[in-house]
Amino acid sequence: MTFRKLLLLVSLLYTAQALAKPAVPTPHQNAIASGHFLATDAGHEILARGGNAFDAAIAVSATLSVVEPISSGIGGGGLFLLRQAGTGREVMIDARETAPHSATPDKYLDATGQLDRDKSVNGPMSAGIPGLPAALVHLAKNYGRLPLSQSLAPAIRIARGGFEIYPRLETGYSQRADVMARYTGSRGVYLADGDPPQTGEILIQEDLARTLELIAEKGFDGFYRGETAQEMLSDVAKYGGNWNAADLAGYKVVERTPMVIEYNGWRITTAPPPSSGGVAIAQMLNILQPWDLRKMPPVLRTHLITEAMRRAYRDRSLYLGDPDFITIPLDRLVSKNYAAGLRASINPDKAMPSSLLPGQLAPGEDDETTHFSIIDSAGNRVSATQTVNLYYGSGMVVEGGGFLLNNEMDDFALKAGTPNAFGVMGYAANLVAPGKRMLSSMTPSYMDNSGKTVVLGTPGGSRIITMVLLGMLAADAGLDAQAITALPRFHHQYLPDKLFAEPGAFDAPLIQGLTDLGHTVEVAKSPWGNMQTVIWDKQSNTLSAGSDPRNEVGLGKVVEAGKVKP
Repeated sequence: MTFRKLLLLVSLLYTAQALAKPAVPTPHQNAIASGHFLATDAGHEILARGGNAFDAAIAVSATLSVVEPISSGIGGGGLFLLRQAGTGREVMIDARETAPHSATPDKYLDATGQLDRDKSVNGPMSAGIPGLPAALVHLAKNYGRLPLSQSLAPAIRIARGGFEIYPRLETGYSQRADVMARYTGSRGVYLADGDPPQTGEILIQEDLARTLELIAEKGFDGFYRGETAQEMLSDVAKYGGNWNAADLAGYKVVERTPMVIEYNGWRITTAPPPSSGGVAIAQMLNILQPWDLRKMPPVLRTHLITEAMRRAYRDRSLYLGDPDFITIPLDRLVSKNYAAGLRASINPDKAMPSSLLPGQLAPGEDDETTHFSIIDSAGNRVSATQTVNLYYGSGMVVEGGGFLLNNEMDDFALKAGTPNAFGVMGYAANLVAPGKRMLSSMTPSYMDNSGKTVVLGTPGGSRIITMVLLGMLAADAGLDAQAITALPRFHHQYLPDKLFAEPGAFDAPLIQGLTDLGHTVEVAKSPWGNMQTVIWDKQSNTLSAGSDPRNEVGLGKVVEAGKVKP
């Protein structure tokens, strides 16, 4: 045999072996779970028209901005955790709001030197520079297949055509009505027919549709420069705020490396700072790792999880903030050795009072954040959480722009040692400064093992992190997507030193057992959170989606790839 023939034979054998290798499995379906069925449908519409998960994320995010103004919007921000199926690349798009150039702590104090709560939660002083529009542009430019104009089309259509008001919008507005009545732009949208929004009415947002069209047409400049930017600058100044053109034009999303955690055979990918979620999740799972929680009686299991929560939230208060402004001892906080020390301080027979763990509590978002989860037929995935903070954000709709500004400035420590709107405090790591991002609790995440991929997240303020933790533990225990979202919830955040539980989450024997260990159990008057979960079962190669049953209009939905809905 000649050398040339031998070389050809080796080449053919190598090619045959390569072809014989099993293909990397990919789902044959698309799955989306979001807080509103119109947003879920918008995402599937874009997927059916040739988009990928990242194009669908633009559609879902923008549509939620239209139909959930109580929770999020283009006047707010968010965190987008992505994974590209082809390359395995993982990245978090940090579109958290930033403080304007004029933001210094003294601006938020009254004449006596105390925090002026009205400035910190209402109107333009409470608003950070929005990040969500920049994130949508960034996603389209760097990750999507379709032009931005196509991915934004469903949101524009719904804003212009209107959607039916549901009870949460009505009751939320009643809590913010006095504030929203101050602003011409807010009255023009929410009092257009002469009375407040009522369930069953159709809310039409023509100005918002026009703003979205400008973003679709001009990208970044359609929001941060030109007509919309001028509308924001004018209205902010009119009502006592102080932004300038450079605040808007200089906004940038940041691509950050996600945190990766190993737990019980799972590879967990989650949000790094300025989210506090990933660090706290890592600490809690590291503490809990040696214990087989699934085999424990309910009292001991709940006690140990609660003590892990207590310790993680204590460290959250001391060390976390915007990593571009402070040095975070990240390696130490997430190390197994550090977790072992924290674990050693847990007494299985007695609760530790938080007063024995000196520290302070940092602020977190309100419940009215929103989350969505996506896996497309190629295996691309998105876990995204977005917010405007309080109900209807700052209460101020930009006149002519049609969108609400956030009130995320209250998530800074505006006065060290003074509680924010939720009665929680922050200190040096999260002090306000021009251009700084405020600390977040948003925890978009996904989990992988040899058999499954789970994409999950939720709104819920400082309780976001513990809800995601419980969702991860439920996934580890084998619960399906819908069961994970429906799981009863409990929460401890170090201070106040109370173990909070949803109604019905704890039965009487469990409450008594926890009380006997020294916990102060407080059963909440209403449930919390709005978890959205998608699971890819790699063994059966099927997708499933679960949307929180606590939410009246959410939807988790799986659709065959390539099929356009009639």
